Amino acid sequence: MRTDLLALTADSLAALTNRGLVKRAARELDGVAPRLRADPDGTVHGEFPDGPAASLPPGGLDAGRCTCGATGICRHLIGVILAYQRADQPGEGLSAGQGAGEPGVERPAARPPAPWNPGQVTDDELTARIGTRMMAAARRAEQAGYTARVRRATAANPVPQVELAAATVRFLVPGDLGFVHTDTAAGNRDEVVALAVWAFRAADDRHPEVSDVRVDVGGVEAGTGSGLERALTLAATVLHEGATHLGQSLETTVADVRRHLDDAGLRWPLLAVDDLAEQLTAYHDRGAHYRPELLAGHIAELHARHRAVIRPNATLRSSVLGTAEAAETPLRRARLDSLGCRIRALGNQRIAEVYLVHGASSMVLVLRRHWDGDADGAELSRRRIATTTLGALAAGNLVTESAVRSANRTVRLATGRIAKTTVSPSRGNWDELPPSLVATDFTGLARELDALPPQPIRPRVEAELVRVVAVGGVESVTYTPGDQRLEAVITDRAGNPVTVTATHTSAAPGRLDALAAVFAGTEGELRFISGIVRRTAGSVVIEPVGLAVEDRVIVPDLRPAGSFVGLAVADATPREPLFAALADTRDLLAEAPHRGLSHLPPSYGDRLADAAQRLTALGLHRVAQAVTAFGATLTHGRDQATEQAWVDAYLRLEVALDLC
Repeated sequence: MRTDLLALTADSLAALTNRGLVKRAARELDGVAPRLRADPDGTVHGEFPDGPAASLPPGGLDAGRCTCGATGICRHLIGVILAYQRADQPGEGLSAGQGAGEPGVERPAARPPAPWNPGQVTDDELTARIGTRMMAAARRAEQAGYTARVRRATAANPVPQVELAAATVRFLVPGDLGFVHTDTAAGNRDEVVALAVWAFRAADDRHPEVSDVRVDVGGVEAGTGSGLERALTLAATVLHEGATHLGQSLETTVADVRRHLDDAGLRWPLLAVDDLAEQLTAYHDRGAHYRPELLAGHIAELHARHRAVIRPNATLRSSVLGTAEAAETPLRRARLDSLGCRIRALGNQRIAEVYLVHGASSMVLVLRRHWDGDADGAELSRRRIATTTLGALAAGNLVTESAVRSANRTVRLATGRIAKTTVSPSRGNWDELPPSLVATDFTGLARELDALPPQPIRPRVEAELVRVVAVGGVESVTYTPGDQRLEAVITDRAGNPVTVTATHTSAAPGRLDALAAVFAGTEGELRFISGIVRRTAGSVVIEPVGLAVEDRVIVPDLRPAGSFVGLAVADATPREPLFAALADTRDLLAEAPHRGLSHLPPSYGDRLADAAQRLTALGLHRVAQAVTAFGATLTHGRDQATEQAWVDAYLRLEVALDLC
C-alpha cells in the first residue's frame, strides 16, 4: 500500500504544485476516473478515458511520468493520487484494471499525515535524496553555523517544518523525503533539506519537549578569528584619516575587502562595507545622503560583529556574520501580499519601497525602485514596475515565478520571466498573514522589541521591524504645525495604546491628508495598519506604510495632496533630555571618522569632557566613562588604543540610544 500517497492532503498537493491544478484534477475526477493498477514495486498507474496514461513510482511527484506531454507535474498525476486515495485500499493493493470510480468501491477521504520527527532521517537517506555534492554544501553551511526555527508536528498541524534563513522546509509525508516542500526554486540550494533535518536533531538534543523552538546548529568554536581582519583594517584607515581627507584612493582596497567577504560568505559585514564605501563616495561627490553618523555607525558595526564572534561564549557566527545566507535565492511560485509603500526623497531622486509579505517564509521583503526627478507619490503611483504599476503593486497581491530574494531581504523580479507575474487587488485580509507579523496585543509587541539584540550585531535585514497591527480603536489625532507631524493614538482590543506618527514630505504630499481622513472615519472602518515599529521613550511607535480599510488597502504615500482640516493642534514636543544628550554626544563622536583621528582640533578633547559631564549628570555613568576614556587617549598619540576607545564609546552610545 502506498502510504505516501494516502498521506497527501489537498493542502500538501497544493504546496507541491498549485491549488488551481489540484482543483481541476478533482473536478475531472468527479466526472470520469482513471483505471488504476499497481505494480509489485509500488508504482501506481492510471489510464484516463481520453488517452493519457500516468505512472507514479515511489520517490515523490518528480519521479512521476505522463504521456500527455505537459512539462513538469500535470493534472493527470494529481488525478492518479486523488483516485488512489478514493479507492478502497485495505492493504492488498489494487487489482489490475480496478477503477476508483466503479460502483461499490469505498471512497474515503485522504488520510492526514501522522505526527513524526524528521530528525530520525539518516544521513545516508539524505545523501540518497540530494546527492553527495549537495551534502557537501550542507556540511559547509553547518560548519559556518546557522539558526533555525523548528516547529514539530502537532495534532492541529501534523506537518513538521523548519524555518531557515534561505527557505522554509515542510516535511509533508512521514519518512519520505520525496515529498518535502521548500519555497526555493527547484534545483537551487537543495541542501536546505539536510539543514532542516539537522535542525530537528539539534532541537531533539536540547529541547525535546518544546514544539516550537529556535536552535543554533553547527558553527565553529570561538577564538578561530572572525574573517573581518581586512575589513577592520579598512575601517581603521577611514577612522584615522577621515572622510574629508580620503579621496578615491581606497577603491582598490574596498574592492579587495568586498571580494574577500563575498568569498567567505560573510553577508552582513559585506553589506556594512558596501554602505561604508557608499558614504565615502557620497561625501566625495557631495551627495545629499552623506551623514557623518552613518559613516561612524558602519565602522563601529564592523568592530561589533568582530567582537561578538571571537569572545568567549560567542554569539553564533551565522546570525552575526550572515554565513548561512545565500547571496540570492530564486523563489518558486511565490505569493507576495503587499503591505503598502514608502516614498523617500534623496536629492533629485525619488525612491519607492514596496513591502511584500512572503507568507511561506514568514518574512517581509522589500521591492525598491529609483526614479530621477521631483515627481510626488501620486505621480509615481502610475509608473510601471514589471507588468503593473507602482500603485497596483503597493495595494495588491503578487503571484510570481520570477522573484529573486537577496540576502538582505530585498526582492527583484527577474526580467527574463516577467510574463509569469500577475497582480490582483488586495482586500486587506491581513489577519491571514503569518502570526509572527501581525500584532493583536500591543504589550506583546513591546516585549518583542525589548528582546531584540543590539542593533550593531543584528542581521542586516530590510523591513526587519515592519509589522501589521490590528486596530481596536482610535483615541486621539493631533497635528503639530512646527514639525508638520501627525500623531494618532490607537488601541488594541484590550485597550493598550501605541502611537502612529507620520511627517510631511514633498515626496509624498498626500500622506498626512490620507491618514487624517482614515482616522476620522470618512474612508470606512479601519481594521489594520502596517508600518515600521520602534521603541521611543518607553512607548511603541509605528510609522504607517499601508492601511486596511473596509475591504481595500490604502497607501498614504501614493495619495494626492488634499486639504483635510479639523485636527487638534499640538505644541512641538521638546527633546527628551536623556535622548538629547546621547544624540548630541553621538554626533560629537561621529566627527572623528568625518575629520579623522589624526586631524582632530585641540578643542575636541574639551568638548568630549563637557559631553561626559552632561551624561554623568543624567546618570549615564558607563557611557560617560567610555567617552572620558576616549578623550584621555587623544593626549597619548592617535594609535590603536585610541581607535578601540572610540569604538567602545560609540557602541555604548548606539546601544543606549537604541534603548531610549
